[in-house]
Amino acid sequence: MAAAMSFVGRTPDPREYRHRVNPSRGPQQTRSGAGPSDAALAVAARAGESWAQEALFRRHAPRLNGLAFRVMGRDDEIDDLVQDTFIAALSSLERLDKPDAFASWISGILVRQAYKKIRRRRMLARLGLGRAAVAIDVDELVSSTPNPERAAEIRALYSAVESMPADLRVPLVLHRVEGLGLEDVAAMMDISLATVKRRIAEAHATLQQRFGKEGLR
Repeated sequence: MAAAMSFVGRTPDPREYRHRVNPSRGPQQTRSGAGPSDAALAVAARAGESWAQEALFRRHAPRLNGLAFRVMGRDDEIDDLVQDTFIAALSSLERLDKPDAFASWISGILVRQAYKKIRRRRMLARLGLGRAAVAIDVDELVSSTPNPERAAEIRALYSAVESMPADLRVPLVLHRVEGLGLEDVAAMMDISLATVKRRIAEAHATLQQRFGKEGLR
């Protein structure tokens, strides 16, 4: 598998995708709309077909770069995060019960890897081995958001999540920035719906403390 995944280091240039606040959730298509489905590619990749593995990588890497950037808030670890995500996914395709759900499945892997990175960063900071909060690149995050009110909301939200623990930060960003429903957040983070509701409620309480009773609309 390692040889077959040698292409993972050649990430397509993702910069035009990273700051989009409202990305398409579906798998990217070729310009003509043709080409194998995710399900067909996942089945072939699971059988060890390197061309299918590379096709999945090229199709989904730009979208995952955008998701990673919005969850992490800056791009200093994005390339490594996306590459690690693909290595983990392609090494465990036998666990993918529904090949047509590859897009959401690999997104969940990335989110959980990002969550671990944020938690590790805060843990090292408590030990005096790093900073708990790395400055979020808010300007790039909102640079392609045409609605001024939405841009102001995103800017304010990221100013608050920068100091939040991963338990609150990740589900809040998935819900408020990515626009995912609570059940989708729970599935992506592999936690219960009740836990998601509790964490987002706590995150909203933090926003209210910072911005007043209304928090962020």
